[in-house]
This record gives sequence, C-alpha cells and structure tokens, in this order.
Amino acid sequence: MRELLNAMPADATPIDSELSALDPADPQYATRFVEAVLTAARNRGASDLHLLPTPGGLEVKWRLDGVLVPIGTFPSGVSANIVARLKVLADLLTYRTDTPQEGRIRSPETAVEMRASTFPTLYGEKAVVRLFTSSSRFLQLADLHLGDDVEQGLGRLLRETSGAILVVGPAGSGKTTTLYACLREITARSQGGRSIVTLEDPIEVSLPGVAQSQVNLPAGFDLTSGLRSIMRQDPEVILVGEIRDRETAQIALEASLTGQLVLSSFHASSAAGAISRLLEMGLEPYVLRSGLLAVISQRLLRKLCRCARPIDRPEELLGLPVGQAHASGGCEACAGTGFLGRMVLAEILLIDQSDVGRAILSRSSAGEIEQLARRSGMIDRWQRACTAVEEGLTSPAEVRRVLGLGMAGE
Repeated sequence: MRELLNAMPADATPIDSELSALDPADPQYATRFVEAVLTAARNRGASDLHLLPTPGGLEVKWRLDGVLVPIGTFPSGVSANIVARLKVLADLLTYRTDTPQEGRIRSPETAVEMRASTFPTLYGEKAVVRLFTSSSRFLQLADLHLGDDVEQGLGRLLRETSGAILVVGPAGSGKTTTLYACLREITARSQGGRSIVTLEDPIEVSLPGVAQSQVNLPAGFDLTSGLRSIMRQDPEVILVGEIRDRETAQIALEASLTGQLVLSSFHASSAAGAISRLLEMGLEPYVLRSGLLAVISQRLLRKLCRCARPIDRPEELLGLPVGQAHASGGCEACAGTGFLGRMVLAEILLIDQSDVGRAILSRSSAGEIEQLARRSGMIDRWQRACTAVEEGLTSPAEVRRVLGLGMAGE
C-alpha cells in the first residue's frame, strides 16, 4: 500500500498518512476525513470509493481501473459520523440509518460529479461513492477508441431517424459513457435541430441541448410510465438509461418502429447474447428484426504499464491463440500493479445483415447468431482481445479476468 500511495500523482493526497494523522476527538474529524478521502479519490482517478464499517473500524477501499484496492482500516467509533457527513453532502436523511438512500454530491470546485449511496449492514451503514468522469473527457465517439469498424458503423446509424441501438455489457463497462457520447454526436451534427429526450436512473452527467429526466419511484414515475409520457413530447431521439424488463423493452422497441431513434443500455455478456436474452424475455422475433439497428457490446480491460515483461512460457498464454504476449510487471509508475489505465473492447452486431435477421426470426441461439455475424465480418470481443495481447496492450491474464475462460465459437 505504501508503494501505491508513493506512486500517486504529485497533486494527489497521501491518503493513508493524512487520514491516520487526523484526531478522532476533533469535532471536525468527519468533515476533514471525507474531504481528504474524496480529494484523493478524484486525484487518483478512482471510479468508486467504499466505506465499510467493521468490528475493527471503518474499512476504506477504492476502485482503480476496475479493481478494488484497500486503503486501510481507520479507528472504530467514527464511521457513523463519516457516513453522516457524506449524507449531508448528498442531501440525504441523516436520521434514517435503517434504509438505503441515494443522492448526488455537487462540488463547484471540481468537474467530477459524484453519487453517494448508503446501505444498512451488521455494523452500521456502508457508503459507496461513485465518481463520474470529468465532463471534459470522452465527449465524442472518437474519444472512446471503440475500433474503426464500430465507430464508423455506429456513426452511420446515429444519422438514422428510427430504429433502436443497444449498448450492452456488465456493470462498469462504460455503457453510459458510450451512450452520452452518442447523444453529443447527434447534438453536434444536428446543431440542436433534433428533439432529444432522456429517461435515466439516475442522470449522471448534464448534457447541453438534451431534455434529461430522472426516474422518481416514490412519485410513481418509473421507466415504463416515463417512456409512455415521453412519446407525447414530440421526441426524435430517445435515450432510455437502461432496459430492465420486458415492458420497458417492448415500449422502447415500439417507439423505434414509429419514427424515433432509440438508444439504451442492457446487461448482456455479448451482442448476440443480448438478442437471446430479449427473446427469452418474451419479445417477438419480428419486433427485434424490424426495430433493432445494432447491438454494441463492450468491456473494459486494463492496459499494461511500460514495465511489462515478455512471456516466455506457453502456459502463461492461458490458452489464447496468440503468437506473442506480455505479462504485468510492477514499477513506481503503476504503483506495482503492472497496469496503467484501461482500454475498450467493443463489437458491433448489425441487424440488417440478412443471415443475422433470419437467425433472429428463427429464434436461433446466441452462439449461432454470433457465428453468422462473424462470417458477415463482425470483429468480436475475442478477436480484439487477442490482437490487443499480441500488440502488448494487455495481458492474457487480464483478458481471462474480464472475458472468462471460454472462447467465442466454443
């Protein structure tokens, strides 16, 4: 851990020593603790900050490049005050400790937006703070480096006036970032000439020129009712933050058939897997065939640091069909992890391919759809991963960590 903190940028806070130096008896302890740990998380580029009460004290971790890293455990008896301070910043009810809560932390000093959530546990409330990317990054599709075929295909589809585009992947794979980049692309091209409306849960970043709406379950404003109401707002482009059930999927795809371009995210392991899941949810094949334009699947892989070492033992390739590869090393620049930053692995499944369309209508399996798409020219996630390994961008171990033990087509 000491190596990790020494490797932080010059403007970062030496978080363990600074927090340990704070006096729990100080009336401003919680305020100073929260300020220090949030500042360090922003400077270090963490995506999430975890504060978990334990019998031994408050355990603090943060997520760097998709991996949870321990910071330390701090004196017991202070966790309640620290979580309470976070709740104050997020405009949550400090006296309610028996129910989950969510809120936003707004800081005029930084462009990084934060969302805090609390959850009751055995030893007190756990708090997790999600730190969103600065609005100055990842503005357009070109900034995402999705791959030429994905970027060009998606860019072409964003000019369409109707149809649905799904961005799929597990939690934390950058789906919302891609969707926001799509909306910025549409806004820039149309110069404000298209009516764009979103329904999100929650709104993560404010987008100029876009009418953004947030789900409010206590008020009865959910995705389904909100999507029906949006249809009366004269929309041309609709973004649904996430498709979670059959009814939302049905309404979204119906909208795509009646003259709106619909963008949304969906949890699925692959582009073909998303088609299979939607069929299993009860959507009619003809609706998917006619309404969907494309499915983009993406994952985030850690990139190797310059300290990476060549692999000289075949077993270190972990079964990947590559001719050469590198493994993670460890140096001051990467804080001993061997990785520095992340890259996107993306695949785009175009539904207008005749073989894929017929496979959907016949309710073919995800494996069959994926094979047909590959024959039609789709570069899948495994092909991209193997190319990235051979180019020394990532390691076989990282590919297996993110994509699992299988291989496309198996």
